[in-house]
Amino acid sequence: MNRITKRRVAGVLAGTLTGVLVLAGCGAGENGSRTSADGSRADRGAPAPNRPAVPDGGKAAGEQAPGGKDDRTPEGKPAPAPDRLSTFALDVDTASYGYARRTLAEGRLPDPADIRPEEFVNSFKPDYPRPEDNGFSVTVDGARSDAPGWSLVRVGLATKPSDGERPPAALTFVVDISGSMGEPGRLDLVKESLGLLTDKLRDDDSVALVTFSSDAETRLPMTRVGSNRGRIHDVVDALETTSSTNVEAGVRTGYDVAVEGRRKGATNRVVLLSDALANTGDTEAAGILERIDKERRTYGITLFGVGVGSDYGDAFMEQLADKGDGHTSYVGTSEQARKVFVDQLPSHIELRARDAKAQVAFDPKTVESFKLIGYDNRKVADEDFRNDRVDGGEVGAGHTVTALYAVKLRPGQRGRVATATVRWLDPATRAPHERSGTVEAGALTAPIWGGGHDSLQLTAIAAYFADRLRGGQVPGAPPLSSLAARAGALSERARSASVRELAEAIRQADGLGGSTDPYAD
Repeated sequence: MNRITKRRVAGVLAGTLTGVLVLAGCGAGENGSRTSADGSRADRGAPAPNRPAVPDGGKAAGEQAPGGKDDRTPEGKPAPAPDRLSTFALDVDTASYGYARRTLAEGRLPDPADIRPEEFVNSFKPDYPRPEDNGFSVTVDGARSDAPGWSLVRVGLATKPSDGERPPAALTFVVDISGSMGEPGRLDLVKESLGLLTDKLRDDDSVALVTFSSDAETRLPMTRVGSNRGRIHDVVDALETTSSTNVEAGVRTGYDVAVEGRRKGATNRVVLLSDALANTGDTEAAGILERIDKERRTYGITLFGVGVGSDYGDAFMEQLADKGDGHTSYVGTSEQARKVFVDQLPSHIELRARDAKAQVAFDPKTVESFKLIGYDNRKVADEDFRNDRVDGGEVGAGHTVTALYAVKLRPGQRGRVATATVRWLDPATRAPHERSGTVEAGALTAPIWGGGHDSLQLTAIAAYFADRLRGGQVPGAPPLSSLAARAGALSERARSASVRELAEAIRQADGLGGSTDPYAD
């Protein structure tokens, strides 16, 4: 039988972006399922750079199997100390999930290389406690999985929603008008999206517009919205497709315009709208990354990538956005365009944190091994957790970030399982801050599919689904048919359209051969 790992996509992708779901978190009831720091705990300040967030009792190094006996190599030398730390840059991207949903709706399994589980998980918003200040809350909870000895540990981070008092924005839109953008659902959707945003922006915001095909052209220099909304609409409405795709020319010109028009005290951002199918100029992301990184470090100009089209350069766009300390989304319908440009973009404009990283320390006395599901492209060296010169992630107002771990506990052990610490820089002052949360072994005794765990179940379903699509081996992952049934039942309990869409996507994957167990011989 064909495994899901051997299924490759050729083709038609025009993904959809999930709606926002707010579900009750796993409350600290009889089983004590979480401990959180919601802002009342004082910041730890800024310990020395290059020092991991390691509580008493261990070091960072080696494999992801905390602690254990002092084994020796066959040569009789002491074995490397097992690694009990997991460190990664925060990520609020959602493009991979929308991209996969569109692919499945077109009747094809997505390419495993395009599956990023953290983007499936972060397409939904659990109701983590929100901090009272502009930092993060830290929530750590979990439950027992179906695999003997294995549990799930969830680390949830959240920022305070916008109060409407954000700084002005200076946005440079870089729009792909190459021939490939003539397909329905590409340039027409981009124009609709920019029209929606033009009506949504405040008078004191500014916008510029650059287009690119074989070359780049500035259609609108940085212009205050104010009395110029009509002019902006006219420029957007006049956009038409031309020839080839020179992303390099577009990005370089876009950053030239953004630097020239940057505003002190404003959120300065480049917004790239493209199918990211570069075929002219420097077609490799590496040739553009240096410029993006320079302007981010020098002027704080970040990149927001919005993908469109049935054939979309997902990996290329993700590289650009990651280097630009920004985000990626994917739109394929008018409804999704409205969510991205009307509902979500304001939260990207109002920043809560720059260079945000998380580090989870597992207690070797309690934990035998662990596996982070996703964040493969966002890993950070443990010793760089407090090195603020190392790039992290940008997080806006009202965002949530979730990381899910499969954790194998040592039999009969009690006490602390993990301590999760988030570190970030204040967007204005660049002062470093940290907060932490913990989880105990007693919090992981209840079964994941038991009552009262709807929020954690949704996280698990999304993560398990993504891992199945890319052929992973997370212990306790049910087959797709079971995941679809659980997602369907959850959508009925929550009366959530976004969870119904998730259930449908899982059913589609199951029907396309995804029901074959990827772990079977």
